[in-house]
Amino acid sequence: MKLYDLELSGNCYKVRLFAALTGVPLEVIPVDFLAGEHKQPHMLAMNPWGEIPILVDGDVVLRDAQAILVYIAKNNDLEAWLPSNPAEMAEVVQWLSTAANEIQHGPNSARLVDKFGYALDKQTTLKTSERILSLLEQHLSQHDWLALNRPTIADCAVMPYVALAPEGGVSLTPYPAVQRWIERIRQLPGFISMPGI
Repeated sequence: MKLYDLELSGNCYKVRLFAALTGVPLEVIPVDFLAGEHKQPHMLAMNPWGEIPILVDGDVVLRDAQAILVYIAKNNDLEAWLPSNPAEMAEVVQWLSTAANEIQHGPNSARLVDKFGYALDKQTTLKTSERILSLLEQHLSQHDWLALNRPTIADCAVMPYVALAPEGGVSLTPYPAVQRWIERIRQLPGFISMPGI
């Protein structure tokens, strides 16, 4: 499997992290994002959205980090990370939606403003961050993991941009349960980091 990757992207990191935690081999292919390589014809042929990560596995070509996590889990029979039981699968998938929605538009967008100069409404990103981090704090005050009382792809999907929140001016100090959860993930065998985490 080939992963077209940017080291500073939390979405790319989700995939690298999950592969590392599960021992799934990935060929990581760096994309020169600053030079606009992701918008070049050879990249747009794989992903017309012009975004990374992109996963290529034979004839399978996927965009979107959450979809890639699902594919890797199912393609490698990693049942513990994404179970086939409908209720358990749905419990995990609801967190993938959180990663793509509240986390994306909160901590990630705040980081895009501060670290990369994106023209987004910073106050809106901060309000969204406070809301989702408060909800995560409430949940993680009662549970060690996001779903199923064990690590799943939910944790891989949500953690990166939460852990990177300080790069967007969002402090994690008010959220001790969230901080403990990040540390639990860091202690998992095979854990790898990225700049900012």
